[in-house]
Amino acid sequence: MIEKAVCAANTANTVSCRESVCIHTRKTFDSCRDKDCVEDLRVYPTVASQAIIDATCNIRPGAASLIYCDVRVEELNFNRGCYTVDITYFYKVTGRAFPGDRTVTGLAIFDKRVVLYGSEGSSKVFTSNGENITSSLPVAVCEVVDPLMLGIKICDSSCICMCDNALLDIPDVIMACFDDDLVTGPSAKQLFVTLGQFSITRLERDTQLLIPVYDYCIPDKECTVAGTDEDPCSLFSNIPFPVSDFFPPKGNPNTCAVSSRRCSG
Repeated sequence: MIEKAVCAANTANTVSCRESVCIHTRKTFDSCRDKDCVEDLRVYPTVASQAIIDATCNIRPGAASLIYCDVRVEELNFNRGCYTVDITYFYKVTGRAFPGDRTVTGLAIFDKRVVLYGSEGSSKVFTSNGENITSSLPVAVCEVVDPLMLGIKICDSSCICMCDNALLDIPDVIMACFDDDLVTGPSAKQLFVTLGQFSITRLERDTQLLIPVYDYCIPDKECTVAGTDEDPCSLFSNIPFPVSDFFPPKGNPNTCAVSSRRCSG
């Protein structure tokens, strides 16, 4: 009776529903999106970069890339079904010293916390392949893109709060992304960056869902085999000309109507 109801609800579709099936998947219970503007985030430069920073008067913005994102979930004791999601972003930041045009590189770390609804669960899962899942916590997923570097500046140590000079325990997997040790302690000059970060965070749980099935997912395209005996020029002739690479799209100039800012120490 339930299967008939599921298919009947989709009779308006052009393709008729063949059957209803139960699948095991992760259901999203709650999600949120953020547009974070992280101002004056300290950059921990490499040893070589610190020497450049101490000898220069200005740093021009370069690029920022997301190295790793650590996500942790904890239950809110006073509000059942709600959870805190603690997210730590690790960024690799680069800039160009002026004058001299030398590259400086460092690590920036940003922490944030969101509260989402993740429902409740206390079941224990045991499978034939040896996987045992006993945690009652939902799974937190964080989708992010590389940040926008909005500004970078140098500050003298006399203008910096001492709380910013604490030594950090940086994971080895993060340190491996740099070709030199990082300066995390006090220094004569310190580097600060402002980043714009877009992200989506959601809480998911394993569950079973009844869904309509219209047909099997049968590919309608044949695979193209590139054999070693095929003429390379024939393969090249099938590649479309990259017109967009030679003629950039017109676009909308109003999308860049953001006042530029230049920070100096």
